[in-house]
Amino acid sequence: MLKHGSWLVLVGGLMVGVLWAASDPFVGEWKLNSTKSKLTDEMKVANVGGNKYAFDFGGGSAETIVIDGTDQPGIEGTTLSVSSQGPTSWKVVRKKDGRVLVTGIWELSKDGKTLTDDFTFNGADGKSSNVKYVYQRAAGTSGFAGTWDGTSQSVDAVFVLKVQPYQGDGLSFISASGGATKNVKFDGKDYPDEGANVSPGSVSSARRINEHSLERTDKVGGKIVDTRQIELSSDLKTLTMTVHNAGRSQPDVLVFDRQ
Repeated sequence: MLKHGSWLVLVGGLMVGVLWAASDPFVGEWKLNSTKSKLTDEMKVANVGGNKYAFDFGGGSAETIVIDGTDQPGIEGTTLSVSSQGPTSWKVVRKKDGRVLVTGIWELSKDGKTLTDDFTFNGADGKSSNVKYVYQRAAGTSGFAGTWDGTSQSVDAVFVLKVQPYQGDGLSFISASGGATKNVKFDGKDYPDEGANVSPGSVSSARRINEHSLERTDKVGGKIVDTRQIELSSDLKTLTMTVHNAGRSQPDVLVFDRQ
């Protein structure tokens, strides 16, 4: 049984954590500023024979499917379908449990050097977001097969990030549309992610660089998938998240305004 002195030390330490979390400047509701944000992407498409292609969207595991518009097994319990809409147009659809997660309309330029993707994401909260990417060919000579480097040209998304205290001195990063919650403490340990769309084995850890700057590392199955620098402006009204995705040379930059 705890001695009275030990109990006071325990309660005192807990209260310090609670007071710190409640006054943490990161806590609040943040809305994505689409005009100030920039997304990047890298993908590889390989023709493996006939009408069959392998798609690597950066997750490290290629998905090989026939281009016939049928739903075929994909990564993490999803299905992937690709249908030809013409010699220079493909429609790409990913589903999970029969629900459409993303739809992409791909268009090749006449010279085969540029690929545009009209990308729509259907969130867990029922809301949709649209991003228009433009990719430049980095490898390959013709058709959709090749390595493609892309950046967003426009982002039409209503995305709200909620940051709340977690277990006294930690933080929870909550995405309703993404169906995921990232819980972290600043002790170097991994904490399991929560939510309907969280991949098995997803964990996050964080370190506090200073009062207005954090670094969060996200892992799946023990492998780092991204590292995020999260910084507040001096007036505490803007949150900037620079996302360094594993295997990509250019980061995403997400800018949020405090609500």
